[in-house]
Amino acid sequence: MSSFQNPVIGGFHPDPSLCRVGEDYYLVCSSFEYFPGVPLFHSRDLVHWRQLGNVLDRPSQLRLPPETAASGGIYAPTLRHHDGRFWMITTLVAGGGTFLVTAERPEGPWSEPVWVDVPGIDPDIVWDEDGSCWCAYSDGGIRLARIAPDTGAVLDGPFALWSGTGLQYPEAPHLYRIGDWWYLLIAEGGTERGHAVSVARARSPRGPFEPAPANPILSHSATDRPIQSTGHADLVTTPDGAWWMALLATRPRGHTPNFHVLGRETFLTPVRWVDGWPVVGPVEERHPAPSALRPPEPEPVRDDFDAPGLAPVWVSPRERRAGSWSTTDRPGWLRLTATGETLDRPGYTFVGRRQQHPECRISAHLDPGAARAGLSVRLDEAHHYDLEVADGEARVVARIGPLSQCVARHPVPPGPLTLVVDVRTHDVLPPTVTAAEQLTGEPLGVRATGPDTLGFSMLPGGATEPVRLAELDGRYLSTEVATGFTGRVVGMYATRGSADFDWFDYEPAPGRAE
Repeated sequence: MSSFQNPVIGGFHPDPSLCRVGEDYYLVCSSFEYFPGVPLFHSRDLVHWRQLGNVLDRPSQLRLPPETAASGGIYAPTLRHHDGRFWMITTLVAGGGTFLVTAERPEGPWSEPVWVDVPGIDPDIVWDEDGSCWCAYSDGGIRLARIAPDTGAVLDGPFALWSGTGLQYPEAPHLYRIGDWWYLLIAEGGTERGHAVSVARARSPRGPFEPAPANPILSHSATDRPIQSTGHADLVTTPDGAWWMALLATRPRGHTPNFHVLGRETFLTPVRWVDGWPVVGPVEERHPAPSALRPPEPEPVRDDFDAPGLAPVWVSPRERRAGSWSTTDRPGWLRLTATGETLDRPGYTFVGRRQQHPECRISAHLDPGAARAGLSVRLDEAHHYDLEVADGEARVVARIGPLSQCVARHPVPPGPLTLVVDVRTHDVLPPTVTAAEQLTGEPLGVRATGPDTLGFSMLPGGATEPVRLAELDGRYLSTEVATGFTGRVVGMYATRGSADFDWFDYEPAPGRAE
């Protein structure tokens, strides 16, 4: 029997919601402060997912003002297929509320938003047999309203459904009609280590709902399992009638309390039905596959920027201003033009992609000209490591909370050069030099205890060996330090003038492609 490795979509891809149309599966995730928003994936086997695009790919659909806080923006979408159309409903936090968009094809184009007159977050959408459209959402408990999906008007309700088992933050509702029952699947316990999945059922979507006797039906809380924070789940059936659950979870590493750096990722686990209730075992790193695996062609390691637009994997914080980027000004190169002077405040030019693997190598070939530009590993404006080139030298800058420090610098000749960031994990305290030791030159008797180490190197034009500039502890670019709901995003930036990037490589470490 074939098997698969969890997560099925690595990196910052939380709050998965999915649906099946024939033999095709489609899945969306939260995108928070990044534009374009709501990445959309396609699969033929539930295991191998390829990004088709982003549901919210136009400024008219998604406007994230500069004051949008890190981890603000788009929360918890739900994706459904009904009456020949795809429907996606989500919430723009602190920016307008809940809205839905539709499309005939998952690739789009998706419609302009229809704003739905309900408060709260994590909206779900489902249709009754009589055609009624219901929207469940989280607002101090799980509530339900009957809505007109074409206008967003509330036709009935809202009224309370269920508040879970008593754990904090009942959220992420999904309603399903299965046989003669309506099942309400929710998350509770908070999206940290206490995250859990619980379920209740009723004869009507209005309730009253009866909780499952074994709630929560899934939680890794207070265990030593390598996968933690299991929750925010959605259900799907295969053509042969098997049930599966997509959910978010994390992979914390390092010394206690452990740190997760890739954000909340998308995992897959089988579901059994016993006495009318879904039963979910622990989420394992490796599971038997749901069916014959149908992997697509591997994604290319390199983006040469030969296309007129950017691939859907590329995102930018809050917006991507017109004139800040181009693949046509210098064909075959990505030109970035600065719109802000620092990565420490919103408004800068940055084009990045999610770090999806615990161990990987990121590199880019840069022609800086007279600009200030480089590579950045980012969690938010107060937590990022930058490898930049300006004024004839390369620098490594670490921004950690209120502190910003240049930890290494090296002269570079004029002309193009290659910048490299490599990430390696460690399960024991590694014999690496800490940033503080680099600055003082004195051993402090303290070794890195984070989940990984980030190395920064450069290869000037004509050189045959890279120059190692610095190694930094990865825990400072973790959720446990920075807080928030996202994960690392790695990419290219310009904070002065215009700089050109010939290519960008993202490559998992050999043998560590999970």
